[in-house]
Amino acid sequence: MNLKDQTAIVTGGSRGIGRAICIKLASLGANIVTCYARGAEAADETVKACEDYGVKSLADQAYVSKAEDVDRLFEEGKKLTGSVEILVNNAGITRDNLIIRLTDEDFEQVMNTNLKGSFYAMRAAAKLMMRKRYGRIVNLSSIVGIYGNAGQVNYAASKAGVIGMTRSFARELGSRGITCNAVAPGFIRTDMTDILPEETKAELAKQIPLGRIGTPEDVANAVAFLVSEEAAYITAQVIEVSGGMM
Repeated sequence: MNLKDQTAIVTGGSRGIGRAICIKLASLGANIVTCYARGAEAADETVKACEDYGVKSLADQAYVSKAEDVDRLFEEGKKLTGSVEILVNNAGITRDNLIIRLTDEDFEQVMNTNLKGSFYAMRAAAKLMMRKRYGRIVNLSSIVGIYGNAGQVNYAASKAGVIGMTRSFARELGSRGITCNAVAPGFIRTDMTDILPEETKAELAKQIPLGRIGTPEDVANAVAFLVSEEAAYITAQVIEVSGGMM
């Protein structure tokens, strides 16, 4: 796979899955533009890791829940290399709680970041990619958006919505040479999951047919394939990266 001379915008790339995606795409030759809500130092580490592969990279503080921030991020991408060929919507948050304790704010914050944030970025990408008649978009959903999960009504709704947008976008702009797919990770080892007790993680691993918790790199590899030329005839699909967990 070769992404040389292409520019990728990856939202939420300061750590975890987002950082792994940035580094993987950079290793294949893509220039990387990423954003972070907080943690400038961590974002700078991602930029440095990408630049080690000889590509251009920058990180900008932006809240994907704000359309003006997302539009500014794409302007930064255009300034860096003149074009944007790849978008990976990775930024997301959780506000988990049982439905009777879930507040309006909990629901709205998750929807604003996970669903509306993805929409804003897809809309901005479409304006650039339609002119070029080429583009690759990958949206990060979740197996929770497919199968649901107790205590995550807001998160499940946002990630199910991402799948709906992905398939609609793919149908709308496929004739312009733009593919749009979703990746649905299962239980992945990140900062959020690392705080769980080891015995809890061991029990969860037993529910996974492959017998292990996934890594950010597992997700990054799937994303890299979907944005490559090797996946040119794949669109409107949801790829589960879950080790078979349902």
